[in-house]
Amino acid sequence: MNEAVEAAPSADSGGKTKKLTEAVIRIAGNSQDGIQAIGGFLARLAGRSEQEVMTFMTIPSTISGGPSIFQVRIGTGEVLSAGDEADVLLAFYQHSYENHIASLKPGGIVLFDSDHVEPKPEFEKNYRHVGVPISSLTVEAIGGTARDKGKNIFTLGLVAKTFHLDVPKLTKLIGERFAGKQESILNNALTAFHAGYGYSLGDLLETFAFAESQKRDGTQVVMNGNEALAFGLITAGVRFGAGYPITPWSDVMEILRRELPKYGGMFIQCEDEIASVSMALGASYAGRVAVTGSSGPGISLKTEAIGWAVMGEIPLIICDIQRGGPSTGLPTNVEQSDLNIAVGGGHGDSPRVVVAASDVEDCFYTAIEAVNIARKYSVPVFILSDQAIATRIEAFAEPKLETLFQDISPDLSPVPTHKPYDLTVADGVTRHVAPGTRIESGKYPIVTGLEHDEMGHPTGSPKLHVQMVAKRRRKLQTLASTIEIPKVYGGDEGKVLLVGWGSTKGPIREAVDRARAAGDSVSSLHIRHINPLPNGLETIFKKFTHVLVVEMNDEGLYGSGQFATILRARYCDPKIRSITKTDGLTFKIREILERAAPYVQGEAANV
Repeated sequence: MNEAVEAAPSADSGGKTKKLTEAVIRIAGNSQDGIQAIGGFLARLAGRSEQEVMTFMTIPSTISGGPSIFQVRIGTGEVLSAGDEADVLLAFYQHSYENHIASLKPGGIVLFDSDHVEPKPEFEKNYRHVGVPISSLTVEAIGGTARDKGKNIFTLGLVAKTFHLDVPKLTKLIGERFAGKQESILNNALTAFHAGYGYSLGDLLETFAFAESQKRDGTQVVMNGNEALAFGLITAGVRFGAGYPITPWSDVMEILRRELPKYGGMFIQCEDEIASVSMALGASYAGRVAVTGSSGPGISLKTEAIGWAVMGEIPLIICDIQRGGPSTGLPTNVEQSDLNIAVGGGHGDSPRVVVAASDVEDCFYTAIEAVNIARKYSVPVFILSDQAIATRIEAFAEPKLETLFQDISPDLSPVPTHKPYDLTVADGVTRHVAPGTRIESGKYPIVTGLEHDEMGHPTGSPKLHVQMVAKRRRKLQTLASTIEIPKVYGGDEGKVLLVGWGSTKGPIREAVDRARAAGDSVSSLHIRHINPLPNGLETIFKKFTHVLVVEMNDEGLYGSGQFATILRARYCDPKIRSITKTDGLTFKIREILERAAPYVQGEAANV
């Protein structure tokens, strides 16, 4: 915990209350215990209290459930990651205690359910132990039949007492969570919460309170990445989607299924992945950009139809919420290993746009950008997210919807003539008119997966194939020329440049902050536009001795991760090297610093 100097008397046991600038709380139990609910309440409370927040969770992939954690980092300053080490561990079971006590900072607090946890003497000297009979006290508060579903809310009350959290706001959140349920369920939840809050914390020598947050302009919203992505698509004007359930994409699908009808749209759950991408393509051809999505296994099944979208030059949004692979892999763990299939998956030369969201807020704005690119360039656009962004909760400034909300309904005004694949257009950018648009010349084009002439009619002409392949390529080259080059974080030149994409942004930036505070020459560059890349990256790379690409996938046969391989191929620069991992967990700041240390200290060979 980062502490401020001031201390005040505590209302509990006459102790002291330490003022904090941030704290990391790890909740460990089983997935059936509702620990995600505790973390969710804490995260949403932080967002409503003008604090920064970021969360991290792991859940078992088995239907029967199993060990699970939820970590939440709350701060009054900028929070870029969920934190390397916890200040407080809430342990519900012996396995929760033994498996996660090492995640605590030295001197950290372990608050445990003494009904199920027996502290280990070797740990008691390094950490402050506070035992509370959570299970039996929950039974005492709300009865035996509800104890398994109430101890999480009882524990929330304990945390609220420990950190002097805003009780009226928390009770309001609890009421919102159980709105629509039987009144007895809400009453039990509130009873459990107040019982936990009222429990004496006399064994805890002090309590804590967060320092006053800096007042922000406007209000904050609090959501996870899947929610932000779905609402971004709606804001961008998407009114049709089709998909098939798969973790961790399913939440996007469920939000769109619930919300799109409110805006005159619909989302269809299809019988399989092939049907869903094909249905979305039909809707896009009808005149309005549609969305489909999945995770790795489902993207594999969609690749043939995505090739059809490239050939037909149909705008389409494909959301890929990455998880561990290959095959069924790690359904509930994070990985960034779908980059190759997003950029090049499919047969033939099939260029498509790939944009990677970097955090929860960016999911919202990336969705809008992707829709606009798809419309302007008549291309399929991949939005890459991952399990870490999808499930973590962040607070960010409420988007100005009145300026962002757009109507992309098709314009059916008559046109004199229309060539959807006009080869005379220098930049290769052409667009379809919506079916039903009157073409005054009387010559109507068609769409086919076969190579075609300018009107879409199939052809086997070698000359036309060469021209059409070049046209499809030129569109992405035109797009690349419009993409703003990303800014370097830290110094503009130096010894080490850490390059990231997707959810690695926060940990990389914290690594840079720590390194520069220690006097090390480390900077970072975060790249959102993966395919095509923005022009001019080589001018940045030239200013650094080492370029290290940080990504969550394998180093491959030749020692380079997937994005590092793309950059090495693009720039033919051997100083581009990899920092990779495949343990299904997000990067810790210390992992990045340890892997970069030989380059920072000059121990790694110069290229």
